[in-house]
Amino acid sequence: MASIADYYAGKNVLITGATGFMGKVLVEKLLRSCPEVQTLYLLVRPKAGQSMQERVSDMMKCKLFDRVREDNPDFHQKIVPISSELTQPALAISPEDVERLTSCVNIIFHCAATIRFDEPLKHALQLNVIATQQLLNLAQQMHHLQAFIHISTAYANCNRRHIDEIIYPPPVEPKKLIDSLEWMEDSIVRDITPRLIGERPNTYTYTKALAECVVQKESSKLSIGIIRPSIVGASWQEPFPGWIDNFNGPSGVFIAAGKGILRTMRANNDAVADLIPVDVVINLTLAAGWYTAVHRPKAALVYNCTTGGINPFHWGEIEHHVMSSFKRNPLEQAFRRPNANITSNYLMNQYWILVSHKFPALIYDLYLRLSGQKPQMMRIFNRLHKAIGLLEYFSSQDWEWNSENMNMLMSHLSPEDRKTFNFDVRQLNWPEYIENYCIGTKKYVLNEDMSDIPAARQHLRKLRNIRYTFNTLLLVFIWRVFIARSQMARNIWYFVVSLCFKFLSYFRASSTLTN
Repeated sequence: MASIADYYAGKNVLITGATGFMGKVLVEKLLRSCPEVQTLYLLVRPKAGQSMQERVSDMMKCKLFDRVREDNPDFHQKIVPISSELTQPALAISPEDVERLTSCVNIIFHCAATIRFDEPLKHALQLNVIATQQLLNLAQQMHHLQAFIHISTAYANCNRRHIDEIIYPPPVEPKKLIDSLEWMEDSIVRDITPRLIGERPNTYTYTKALAECVVQKESSKLSIGIIRPSIVGASWQEPFPGWIDNFNGPSGVFIAAGKGILRTMRANNDAVADLIPVDVVINLTLAAGWYTAVHRPKAALVYNCTTGGINPFHWGEIEHHVMSSFKRNPLEQAFRRPNANITSNYLMNQYWILVSHKFPALIYDLYLRLSGQKPQMMRIFNRLHKAIGLLEYFSSQDWEWNSENMNMLMSHLSPEDRKTFNFDVRQLNWPEYIENYCIGTKKYVLNEDMSDIPAARQHLRKLRNIRYTFNTLLLVFIWRVFIARSQMARNIWYFVVSLCFKFLSYFRASSTLTN
């Protein structure tokens, strides 16, 4: 049987969502590990005043492609952008491009989707469900198509506690829902959305479940594979450790904690944080494409791409390692020293939000107003609270995912392919990964230079001294205003201090006797 790289040699590949986080890594991995691939056709739409060619050109200048550039400076010649728009009928692909794609494409990787949790239902339905159906229609016209790989999410069925590698019945028939919402005004759809999504937390997981149903219906006509990653994070190994390019998911939370902005988050310390490195997802995706094309399974195979059941790591452990990492490798111009705490108690979380978030934000915004600047800190905290609120559902509970198909696929790989397309998360060292993740947010998201770390550490020491000074002044103020003027308060104060002194004396004596 041909190796994975040999299979992709001479193949024409169609990729949607190629300018997104996972799409970029998929393009880079194909070009680097399958250098004989023929052509990568990327469905791209013009955006923010940029043409599709400009967007692809900017993408290829990214540091992510440095290793590919070293091996093949002309790698861009293998990339062909195709103008497309997922919100338009037939994806707005021109007849000439349709003819071109249908005559040569061998494999499709459908990565495009809206990942916003609070996306309006109509828009999420258009991007995640209707666009998927239209791409499947295009796929059926392709004369040489061998595999269609759809990227879903492990949380598509998060209303269940145990999730097998099967496609579950949809919450509603997709076509009926699409037809029903077509004539409704946006305000009506917004009002009925909570009842429609039911036990699912947002429109993202709801529409991804519907998309899986749409894909399954075509499995008798096409060779299909479905990849379900959990919370996709920075790269583990490839093309280099810690690569990340966005604030989505845990990345924004890590940065907020490293900057000293985030001080509290509502989560279960003992719940599994099912992070999955992006390169693991992409390696599994390419291996699944190879297996689907070569073995042509009769039914669509689902691959739960998760870590919780294989190599679990908990939110409490992540909090510890993120704080430790940012103290060793601090971010520049931190607002406060990194010191975030996770709690599952709602009232305690609200207390710390008031004391550690809102009150300092008000003080800082007052300072900005007095100095003639525009207040911004309260706005930043409001955005942070909204983002964290969307993550609470996933950070406060556990799921069990079956991974038999993932193990089966691994068993079919040659030793060389297991090394080149590694998706064995049992080898993942979590403390090292979190360290690289935090450094990655500093280097690739915030574009900070590692040589500036000594200055950043000096800034943290300055913040520490400011905090000590403030606490001392606050203590003196409390003493002068509340304690010095009351005999009862002084007696209570002296009693507490004497208890602390006795405890320390007892502890010291116990330590001496033990030694």
